[in-house]
Amino acid sequence: MSETSPQLKRQKTAHKVIGTHNGTFHCDEALAVFLLRQTSTYADSDLKRTRDPSVLDTCDIVVDVGAVYDETKRRFDHHQRGFTEVLGYGFNTKLSSAGLIYKHFGKEIIANRLQILVDDPKVELLWLKMYRVFIEAIDAIDNGISQYPNDIKPLYRSRTDLSSRVGYLNPAWNQSVDAQAVDARFLEASELTGTEFLNRLDYYANAWLPARELLIESINLSKANVDPTGCIILLNQFLPWKEHLFELESTGEVAATTAIYIVYPDETAGNWRVQAVPVSPESFESRKALPEEWRGLRDDELSHASGIEGGIFIHASGFIGGNKTKEGALKLAQISLEK
Repeated sequence: MSETSPQLKRQKTAHKVIGTHNGTFHCDEALAVFLLRQTSTYADSDLKRTRDPSVLDTCDIVVDVGAVYDETKRRFDHHQRGFTEVLGYGFNTKLSSAGLIYKHFGKEIIANRLQILVDDPKVELLWLKMYRVFIEAIDAIDNGISQYPNDIKPLYRSRTDLSSRVGYLNPAWNQSVDAQAVDARFLEASELTGTEFLNRLDYYANAWLPARELLIESINLSKANVDPTGCIILLNQFLPWKEHLFELESTGEVAATTAIYIVYPDETAGNWRVQAVPVSPESFESRKALPEEWRGLRDDELSHASGIEGGIFIHASGFIGGNKTKEGALKLAQISLEK
């Protein structure tokens, strides 16, 4: 019985090789390399930084160089004339190499991180969320897409974004640094981008997504037990609800009835609050503010004016109020709805 030759053993265990360009690096390819290393195929991959086509042709996958985008050939560049690839799903920002790798491998990366199947509905939800809050800005910055389409001059500029911090890791114009040192700085940049990506993904998977699920559950329970119209939503624990509520209403994932008041326990005082839902996530205007005759009142004065014991306060604008009990806060919302 013949043994496997050392050469065949090396072929079986040989690492995949990721290729990207050498020299000055940017946030998109630094993140693209990190993301690829979160996949099963490229988890232990080596890296070659070069612009030599003959060397790139030996790589298993190439990002941000080569002037070719072809998934079947594992080529993911975005600099060539005529490149217009976007994520889709309502996103119209042209992809950088980070966006390209995320488009094709992002769901697998998220499933691997959460240790769930790639076809789990949570994966696509988080995939789209992470593109919106993390990847899209990197794509836009790398492609030179202005954040202000009408050339509005900002009052100030921020240079602490991830793309800027990666840029600062490059040698300064008057620094003499050899190629090996630049490659080491690229690996530092890749780790920086990847750590932030994974930290953000962990937050959305472990905090943002559970809040969304709890809100859906609370909406359904409130319609069954509190207000069948859906205008009053009772939360039995504090959670960040605003962003989720507007998204759920816009996508039709909850019934079309529009929420007016949210009742929830105060985070610190052990009391309860009723908050009027704003007309939009960023608006200070409420869909229906708490009654004008209660606004600015506190304690016994509020209890007397509203006829509800346990009054604490109603904000002068009527967007929020407080009561010592859940029943009192619910009553504030119910009476306000009728006025």
